[in-house]
Amino acid sequence: MKKTLMIVLCLLLAVGFVFAQGAGETKKSVPKIGIAVPSPDHGWTGGVGWWADKAVKELSAKYPGKYEFKVLHADGYAKQLSDVEDLMVWGMDYLVILPHESAPLTPVVKEAQASGIKVIVVDRGLTDTTFGYVNLAGNNSEMGKVSGKFVREYMKENNLTKYVAMGGMPVVIDGERMKAFFDEMTKDKSLVNLAGGRYYDFADWSTQKGLELMENYLQKYPEIHAVFCQDDDVMTGVLQAIKESGRKDIKLVFGGAGSRAAYEKIIAGDPLVKATATYHPSMVYDAINYCLDVAEGTKSSDFHTAKSPTSVVLPSVLVTKANVMDHYDKDSVF
Repeated sequence: MKKTLMIVLCLLLAVGFVFAQGAGETKKSVPKIGIAVPSPDHGWTGGVGWWADKAVKELSAKYPGKYEFKVLHADGYAKQLSDVEDLMVWGMDYLVILPHESAPLTPVVKEAQASGIKVIVVDRGLTDTTFGYVNLAGNNSEMGKVSGKFVREYMKENNLTKYVAMGGMPVVIDGERMKAFFDEMTKDKSLVNLAGGRYYDFADWSTQKGLELMENYLQKYPEIHAVFCQDDDVMTGVLQAIKESGRKDIKLVFGGAGSRAAYEKIIAGDPLVKATATYHPSMVYDAINYCLDVAEGTKSSDFHTAKSPTSVVLPSVLVTKANVMDHYDKDSVF
């Protein structure tokens, strides 16, 4: 009898130890933040990946052992869809995603949100807006306005009148930027868009396409005073075409987004690059920080149960020689 009682007591102790160990493991569990971003297809998306990796490195050091992070880079929407599924299996509590393409990624993101995962979508939104997530993005209209105001004022101050303009791609955000740009430019009737009215060509946010378009403009127009190309990658191609042509009539080239290359030209006092307007890939860092703020209790998680997305809009800032060092990061890939 005593022997039987001893065995029962040992079993109870063993079970208690297992439960205690399990409780300890539960207590030690930490929030998991999954991050799904595109692989680089141009400088800006390369910057997104770089800033995501930078955020994980710095925040892991700031909060040692308090959070788990996993960054996955995808070269297409199919791979990114698979990445989100893998992050769900991993057990993420938060998803930060810059969708490769909105439409094919929307269903799996909605599935993740329905399972309890809190979602922060960066830059481009989803095609379904009937559930709760944060859409964190730059201000495209403000970017166009900031750019147009600087170009208009610079041209007026320097007695310049003739300009050409390039857009990115025929998508909504491009239209927002270009409308705001032309709204500013048309405030001064002395400024002439050489292509006529509000017409512009698409440079695909590509250095090579920027080069080709600028070569065409240089052949077509005997005098150009300023070029607006909306993107610092495109600006690189534009500057190359101008340099190779030997033309001296162009006095201003304005890109956009806030690349390291543009900042370095501003710092060096480049004769053509005087400023840029931010729409920076570091916004993915802001999105990851947003997750931590929710986890820390400094931001509300109510967005998760909302019936529509919560919009968080980052301002577009004019960067000139006066404030460029506030934005410059010598190690950034963009």
